[in-house]
Amino acid sequence: MENRLKELRMERRWSQADLAEKLDVSRQTVNSLERGKYDPSLPLAFKIARVFGLAIENIFTPGTGETE
Repeated sequence: MENRLKELRMERRWSQADLAEKLDVSRQTVNSLERGKYDPSLPLAFKIARVFGLAIENIFTPGTGETE
């Protein structure tokens, strides 16, 4: 899965630690999400969407070779 987390976070001038605090996760989790090393659970994906005020599909998209 691909995502726009880093782009969205940087637009708001938030550090990874800032976003982690808003999501109640570790900074390492945010780093793993941004690097595509970890796909969020559905509840975390909804929480991320709420923090950014966007629909989940405006943040996360299937990666290359994934089916919808």
